[in-house]
Amino acid sequence: MFRPLLFALLLTLMLVPAQAQQSAPAQKRFVAPPRPVHTFSIVARDPATGELGVAVQSHWFSVGSIVPWAEAGVGAVATQSFVDPSYGKLGLELMRTGKSGPEALKALLAGDDGREVRQVAMIDAQGRVDAWTGKNDIAAAGHFVGKDFSVQANLMLNDKVWPAMAQAFQNTKGDLAERMLAALDAAQSVGGDIRGRQSAAIIVVNGKPSGMAWKDRTFDLRVDDSPEPLVELRRLVTLQRAYNHMNAGDLAVEHKDNDGALREYSAAEKLVPDSAEMIYWHAVALVNMGRIDESLPLFRKVFALDKNWATLTPRLPKSGLMPDDTQLMKRILSVAK
Repeated sequence: MFRPLLFALLLTLMLVPAQAQQSAPAQKRFVAPPRPVHTFSIVARDPATGELGVAVQSHWFSVGSIVPWAEAGVGAVATQSFVDPSYGKLGLELMRTGKSGPEALKALLAGDDGREVRQVAMIDAQGRVDAWTGKNDIAAAGHFVGKDFSVQANLMLNDKVWPAMAQAFQNTKGDLAERMLAALDAAQSVGGDIRGRQSAAIIVVNGKPSGMAWKDRTFDLRVDDSPEPLVELRRLVTLQRAYNHMNAGDLAVEHKDNDGALREYSAAEKLVPDSAEMIYWHAVALVNMGRIDESLPLFRKVFALDKNWATLTPRLPKSGLMPDDTQLMKRILSVAK
């Protein structure tokens, strides 16, 4: 998908000394037919945790498949307007090799004949950030670069959008995901995309890479087609938070930290109190801790929500997920009546 000339540019930037890069003429990238993914977005870093993130909404189908890019310990990119997705991949490649976010953005813009219809923001793991709004982006278009973040928008109803995003991000309390969602909500509240809304996405990655990319993404959520994408995205973020607590609870069980596990499971259930899945595995964990009496009300609630959980339960001992105890199983299944 990324043509040889793109890789030639990347290798040149990686291998040629900085002084030579400044004096040599920029190599031009192949300009593919643009995709009009006009949108508003934010790239940001949490200085307390090192987390990096991107969040976006657009009146364009599946905006999350093309605009947001992020890698733990490296950086985050939003590439939009008449979008060139290679800014995402190549921007992260350059930051991974030591370029700052602003340096990576400048280098890629220099090699892009279509730069005046692009809108791109890049932030690196140290919080160095910059953005670009091409002079031919459809109005209202602009960006604001602040400490550890940048907000950018094009094809907006008015020019209040990106200032409102910046203010909301700076004034909102909470983790990085919550602050970025606040920025998106603020954009919509002052007019947003002149065409309306259709899709949204959020990515948040850990500050330090684990070497296992699938573990490094705290949030990686997309709403591809919805009349209220930000409402749906918030619902998914809440659900992801709950599952993050469930995963932390499972990890605590592995480390024999029963009290920690129960705290995590309880936190998950508070976020999504009607989730049979979460209540069920909490109950199973209690059984495995020998706290049978505490597990029974939870089993009763789950079995009332869906009788298939009662059908599932006798299958767990064979997989080592519950004790192989006939009397115990009868006691648990008795609450299904």
